[in-house]
Amino acid sequence: MLTTTRAFSGMSVRDVPEAVAFWRDRVGLQVDDGPIARLHLPGGGSAILYPKPDHRPADFTVLNLVVADVGVAIRELAEAGLEPVRYPGMPQDEDGAMRGRGPDIAWFTDPSGNVFSVLVEQRPA
Repeated sequence: MLTTTRAFSGMSVRDVPEAVAFWRDRVGLQVDDGPIARLHLPGGGSAILYPKPDHRPADFTVLNLVVADVGVAIRELAEAGLEPVRYPGMPQDEDGAMRGRGPDIAWFTDPSGNVFSVLVEQRPA
């Protein structure tokens, strides 16, 4: 069995200062700036934001932010200039949220094209 002391995730970005400004100023998370920035996640985790000159956005959701109400989160992010990603064939409502098919969720992209979501966490009964 592996003995660990902590864990963190990471995602590549095309430009670290741009990513720092986005996560700090538009999403509202704490970020430690630097050549490799550290994004502090609610609940105590973190993710690093590292530069990659030939960055290509991931083709999956790289970060899920748990919220109390997806509609409220969509409106808050809209105030910061963000719009939900709308996927063809996905049953998203007029706000851009998918509801009633698992957790209520909406997807957005960062300036590097990485997808993140806001969702209401479903806990087992």
